[in-house]
This record gives sequence, C-alpha cells and structure tokens, in this order.
Amino acid sequence: MSERNERSKFLGEEEIGKLLLKFSIPAIVGMLVNALYNIVDRIFIGKGVGSIGIGAIFVTSPVALILMAFGMLIGFGGNSLSSIRLGEDKKDEAEKILGNALVLLFIISITLSISGLIFIEPLLKIFGASETILPHAVDYMSIILIGAPFQAVGFGINAFIRGEGNPKIAMITMLIGAILNIILDYIFIFIFNMGIKGAALATIISQAVSAIWVLSYFFGSRSMLNLKKENMKLKTSIIKSIFSIGFAPFSMQLAASLVTAILNNSLNTYGGDIAVSSMGVIHSITMLILMPVFGINQGAQPIIGFNYGAKKYTRVKEALKKAIMAATAVLTLGFLITQTIPHRLFGMFLEKGPEMDKIADVGIKGLKIYLAMLPIIGFQIVSSNYFQATGKPKQSAFLSLSRQVLVLIPALLILPRFFGLTGVWLAGPVSDLTASIVTALFLIKDLKELNNGIHINNRMIEER
Repeated sequence: MSERNERSKFLGEEEIGKLLLKFSIPAIVGMLVNALYNIVDRIFIGKGVGSIGIGAIFVTSPVALILMAFGMLIGFGGNSLSSIRLGEDKKDEAEKILGNALVLLFIISITLSISGLIFIEPLLKIFGASETILPHAVDYMSIILIGAPFQAVGFGINAFIRGEGNPKIAMITMLIGAILNIILDYIFIFIFNMGIKGAALATIISQAVSAIWVLSYFFGSRSMLNLKKENMKLKTSIIKSIFSIGFAPFSMQLAASLVTAILNNSLNTYGGDIAVSSMGVIHSITMLILMPVFGINQGAQPIIGFNYGAKKYTRVKEALKKAIMAATAVLTLGFLITQTIPHRLFGMFLEKGPEMDKIADVGIKGLKIYLAMLPIIGFQIVSSNYFQATGKPKQSAFLSLSRQVLVLIPALLILPRFFGLTGVWLAGPVSDLTASIVTALFLIKDLKELNNGIHINNRMIEER
C-alpha cells in the first residue's frame, strides 16, 4: 500500500481518540514553541531591559498580529482546502494549492514588510505607544518587519506539513526555530548587550532557519505533497478558495490587532505605562495557556476536514466532541493556575523589586478579571474551527469575530467609561461569555443538519 493510501486509511479509519492525540500533541508542542518566540523575548527583555521593554513589545503586537493574520489566511486556508482535496483523493489539486500558497505568502509578506517600515512610527502611535515607549518599540519592530517573509513562509507552509499527516515534522520545524531563538536571545541581550534590538534579531534569524527547513521538506522526497514549479503559477480559482476558507482565522487575527490597539489606548488613558506593561505580561500568560487549545484545533482540523470530505459524519462529530473536551480541560487547569499563583506568573517576567511590585499591584487584579471566563473559551475556539475545517468560512468567520470584535471592542469602548481600568479588564469575560452562547446556537443547528444527513456544500469548495 502506498504511503498516501496508508495516511488516508489512517485519517479515515483510526480510532478518533488515538488520532486526535497523535495529531494534537505535536501541534500543541508546536504552538507552545511558536508562542515562545514572543514569550521568551518578553522574559529576557523583562529581566534585561525592564518593564518598559515589555510594554514596548506589547504595543508592537498589532503589527505582529497583522503579519500572522496573512500567514493564517494563506497557510490555514490552503491547508484546510488541501486536506479536503486529499480526503477526496485529489492529490494533484492539493499540490496546486500548496504551490499557489507559497507564492502568495512571498508576495504579501514582502509588501507588508516594505509598507510597515515606511509607516512604522505613525502606526505604533496609533497602536498606543506613548512617547516613553515609542523609541524602544521602533527599535524592535523595524527589525521584525525585515524578517516578515521568513515568518510568513515558516508559519504558513508549515501548516501543510501537519495537514498531509506529518504532525511530528511540523512540530520539529517549530522546535528548531524556538530553541535557536532562546539561545540567540541570551547571547544578544546578555552577552552582547543589544537590548531590545537583540531580541528582534534573534527572532528573525530563528524564523529564517525554520523557513528554510520547511521549504527543504516540500522540495525533498519525505513529503506526500511536493512543491513544483508548474504549480507556482497563480490561479484565480485557487486564490479565491484559499482566501475564502482562510478568512476566518485571518479576520480573527486582524480583529485581534484592532482589539490590541484599542486596548493599548484604553490602558494608556486609564492606567498609563504601568497598565500597558502589566497587560504585556498578562498577554504572555494568556498566550501560554491558549496555545495548547490552538494546538488541539490544528490537530483536529485535518481529522475533521478529511472525514467531512469522505462523508464520514459520525467521525466528524466524535472528533469535535473530544477536541472540545480536551480544550476545556486545558483551560480549566489554566484558570486554576491564574487564580491561585498569579505572583509567581508575574515573577517569570520581572526581577523582584519596586518595579515588579508596581506592575504586580495592577496586573494581578487585571489577570484574575480578564481571564475569569477562561474555562468556556475552549468550546468557543474549537467550535469556530469546526466550521472552518468543514468548509463553512462565513460561519467560522462570524463566530471568530463575535468574540474578538462584535462584543469585545464595544466592551472596551464602553465599560472603561464607567469603571475605569477595571472596565478594561471586564471587557474580556463579557466578550467570552457572549460569544460562547452565540457559538453554541450555531453549532446545535449545524449538528442537527448533519444528523439528518443534510450535506451542506459550500460553493467555494466545489469550485475547481
């Protein structure tokens, strides 16, 4: 039996629990490793530069999220579409999707890099950088933008490795970059005393190595899908399909960028630089907790997508159920940790002393309130991903945006007017609860249709 047939049989017949573990664990490790790019930077900068450095990195987050959004648009959209095509036994079409995705990633990332470098200062001011933080933020972001093409290729194309049934290779890709980033962070910040510029340089070098590794995989003989010159000619129908499916995670990331900009400005208004730096730590802690859920999402995606394409709906529902249970368990544990040992979490990022005491006084209260609904977020995230994996981008985009835009942004604009800085923290749980209720209503309706044997074809997926 060919390797491709073996992988197809594996995705379509292996017991769902074992399959989810096999795909999710490497994806979880990969996502945690990916988070370390930012978290390790903040830890080293917090210890080596101070809280103002953490604040500077946090105000650059909207720019970083925009870069990642386009990586998700192409990588996740292409991977979801490719997985469905593989489930339909159409390898040639899956390879065309891969080739088009690579070209799109290069074109878009280079455009974003040049545009960002031209408008970097006004952008960072819009995103909430104060006069104190701005110089440090410019130093960091100007280097990160130079490495944008490496990030786009390494992150976006790596999704295809996981989608074709090689989650361990995808995990290794992330590990290579993250471990190198940690080593270079220490060298550049503490040995060469390069400060925040050293952290940025460490990041882009690590991303470049990851990108080279990913490309070598698809140009080599280990992959089921191969990068071929003839498949790198852009095709309108493929671009439209990739954009349509990838729009949900893309819009969520763009929304996250907008939310972070509004959040930064609210923090500046009601709490100053201390509140911004506190949120930098809170954001890092939140990333660390949420990354396993995103890993579960990525592990479940090819399982759900393949079996949906193969019309094995019982397996689709079982994979969804087990992914929700796993995500809920992870975030419940995270909730308990944030509520019981917040001082230790803040201690990871800052040296003990007056500076940490000031940040902790503000940040611990914020952490406990902002993540108050953490246990239910897993359900909302996994369910939104279900709609993406089954080729329903409109529903997935709406549900993703419901948490990041439709509720959170109004909450950030309204609640602080009545409750000050506490209102900024309250916006998080209000959004999480509302979005989870809306998602439950959508999911119940879709699963009823699945139970009744109604096969909902998305027009975009049927296009060739």
